[in-house]
Amino acid sequence: MATSPKSPFSNLPAAPTAPKKPVSDTYHGITRTDDYAWLRADNWQAMFKDPSLLDPEIRKHLEAENDYMEAALGDTAALQKTLFAEMRGRIKEDDSSVPMKDGPFAYGSLFVTGGEQPHYFRTPRDGGEKQTLLNGDKEAEGKDYFRLAGIDHTIDHSHGIWGYDDKGSEYFTLRVRDLTTGEDLDDILENTAGGGVWAPDGRSFFYTLQDENHRPSKVFHHILGQKQSEDRLVFEEKDPGFFMGVGGSLLDDFIYIDIHDHETSEYRLIPTSDLVAEPKLVAEREEGIEYSMTEGGDVFYILTNDGDAKDFKIVEAPASAPGKENWKEVVPHVPGRLIISHMAYARHLIWLQRKDGLPQIVIRDRTSGEEHAIAFDEEAYSLGLSGAAEYETNTIRFSYSSMTTPTQLFDYDMVTRERTLLKTQEVPSGHNPDDYVTRRVMAPAHDGELVPVSLLYRKDTPLDGSSPCLLYGYGAYGMTIPASFSTNALSLADRGIVYAIAHIRGGKDKGFAWYENGKMEFKQNTFKDFIAAADHLVATGFTAYDRIIAEGGSAGGMLMGAIANMAPEKFAGIIAAVPFVDVLTTMLDDTLPLTPPEWPEWGNPIESEEEYRWIAAYSPYDNVTGRAYPPILAISGLTDPRVTYWEPTKWVAKLREHTAGAAPILLKTNMAAGHGGKSGRFQRLEEIAFEYAFAIKVAGKM
Repeated sequence: MATSPKSPFSNLPAAPTAPKKPVSDTYHGITRTDDYAWLRADNWQAMFKDPSLLDPEIRKHLEAENDYMEAALGDTAALQKTLFAEMRGRIKEDDSSVPMKDGPFAYGSLFVTGGEQPHYFRTPRDGGEKQTLLNGDKEAEGKDYFRLAGIDHTIDHSHGIWGYDDKGSEYFTLRVRDLTTGEDLDDILENTAGGGVWAPDGRSFFYTLQDENHRPSKVFHHILGQKQSEDRLVFEEKDPGFFMGVGGSLLDDFIYIDIHDHETSEYRLIPTSDLVAEPKLVAEREEGIEYSMTEGGDVFYILTNDGDAKDFKIVEAPASAPGKENWKEVVPHVPGRLIISHMAYARHLIWLQRKDGLPQIVIRDRTSGEEHAIAFDEEAYSLGLSGAAEYETNTIRFSYSSMTTPTQLFDYDMVTRERTLLKTQEVPSGHNPDDYVTRRVMAPAHDGELVPVSLLYRKDTPLDGSSPCLLYGYGAYGMTIPASFSTNALSLADRGIVYAIAHIRGGKDKGFAWYENGKMEFKQNTFKDFIAAADHLVATGFTAYDRIIAEGGSAGGMLMGAIANMAPEKFAGIIAAVPFVDVLTTMLDDTLPLTPPEWPEWGNPIESEEEYRWIAAYSPYDNVTGRAYPPILAISGLTDPRVTYWEPTKWVAKLREHTAGAAPILLKTNMAAGHGGKSGRFQRLEEIAFEYAFAIKVAGKM
């Protein structure tokens, strides 16, 4: 019988106590009182752009929380350094992508030894000297935070648009670079969503602007040399519940305006032969109907769930008349086969699908209609489909990995079906796949569904209930967590910790119905599935309840908050990164960036009492009560526009007030970053090392 690990925390100073300043609201006759609402900065829009504007009282509290966190985890400093060194040692520092051919050049990116940021380059098409287009390390000099949005070149390869965010608030500045001289033009565009789409003439481009509530609501047309204030407004989306993006077709015949929330979409097209034309509506938005487009010469191929095609189908329509009345099915809907994305080239239509929980790439000859799928051998794996940058091609590119197999990059000839290995991910410090085991087990859920769980552990790990386990989950927006290779997870496996991913409802791991049954009124299935995964891992000897550390971020942080309330006794510790835990309050605040677009995911508690009650039943912040919570580590970013810093700050204050146990509740606020944490590749490793050090300490493996 395994003995329980002792509490690793002792002799901590007094934890910060946030003052109570009660604020009440009433909806549908239901009144709530929030003692910690004051932690939400009234000037949050301005503060995201200039963090120095943060209210001094709030700043003082966040800094006190950081000090307390340091006191609780200070003894992990050496472990963090060790973990960081291990993780860094598995990364090829001077790594380079395999350039992708586009016209007379091939474009790629690389990192230099010691560098934090990518460098973008090009070579002559068939190889030759690299020309650096953008040196991310140089651009980031002197900045606490810096994130590049990449660089997009004109058709004639003379200029490039590049963007950056230097605060973590996801307001991007766009610049235009002369790719011959390497000098930037005077054009500076502020508060964009990042990136733009060139017109074929190479003298103008389209971009989206973020409004004061951080929503990309307007598309503008910018002509080189003019001021941003002179840019022409092309289209404005008036509904705050919809996001908007702008893109281009591979043949450069159209500019796409993509308008969408989480379950409804609409496209408008601008022919590049007439850049001032009114954007043409393809198919009017219908609630619950999604579609996306790719050009195939004289036709569009459209991926859609229209007509009860829950797992999606592909239709085609004339490029001259792409309206819904002209849609003709070319790839039928097959229940249980979820089509994720599609691409079209001169002679082939390809799509990425998921069937039986595993991804597949399928290729169809556009003339003969003959189809084939690219075959793989492993039990569980991950695929990435990058396609090609040219329309006239028979060659596409994809990546493959599993939890034990490092990423491999292939070129694939769609005619001969020959795959060419271009690159295998190097692990400089060494990696022997035979030392590890990857498995997929099925955990019975409360209603009889089977929840897939992917596992990675060393072959010599005891499976008698004595091994710790880091159990990761997300479960929202239909996002699937792939069973891919992670050099970071090896640091856990090498310490005898089982690394597990619970593929819970709310994702599309088992098709679109898997997503539907983990959202809105069915959201609690997500939380119950995660607990069921923990139960199954205990029942089958992989771990024990007092050895499971749960981890999730963003919407997965909501999951962490929910399971902390529902089954705190089943977890030894919880890591909640940028956790969306104040769900009801956020969904009641329609001024926040993501609130209106997210009502189809969670419900609209302003308009509907029923939906208010759904959310109120699980919202982690609203369901904190007196119970013995395990050690909890919450992590946030001050300028995060997605999950605002005050959500985890309020949650920690309330948890600490109500916990009936002695376990510490910790908060780390990154005062110079947003939703994704620090921006540099090694800075990010420092954050992962910090999270893993908490898990290892809680697991008693220090």
